[in-house]
Amino acid sequence: MKLLIPPPIQAAICVGAMFLVARYVPALNFSFSFQSVLAGLFVGTGILIDLASLRMFYKSETTVSPISPNKTSSLVTTGIYRFTRNPMYLGLVIILTGVALWFGNFGGFIFVLVFIWFITRFQIVPEEEALLEKFGVDYADYCMTTRRWI
Repeated sequence: MKLLIPPPIQAAICVGAMFLVARYVPALNFSFSFQSVLAGLFVGTGILIDLASLRMFYKSETTVSPISPNKTSSLVTTGIYRFTRNPMYLGLVIILTGVALWFGNFGGFIFVLVFIWFITRFQIVPEEEALLEKFGVDYADYCMTTRRWI
């Protein structure tokens, strides 16, 4: 694996950057009715997706560590993993979207896109390579039937 920073830490860095942009670039600020409610719905949905994802990994008794996919003991393809190969990362993206809404600054959404690009390039692609090597045709079939994101 090329990446040594866990994805939740990467997401936290994005939140910090969103905060700084919201604070120091007020020209990009926005607000609307029920903004905090919508932000809360996004954050809550992202948390639920992440918890459902973790539950499936624990239920399958496999590692949840994104740093070492070679330690994966089984391929999880049920539950939320029927709809997306990366629900934990999708949950983080939804949380980040909620945080960007909460801060009310258009610049925050840039960090959501940066997170998606970065996590795909430096986390998901190497994970996919490791899982393909470990699970072979089973993983290849899973990739053919289930999208990377949504």
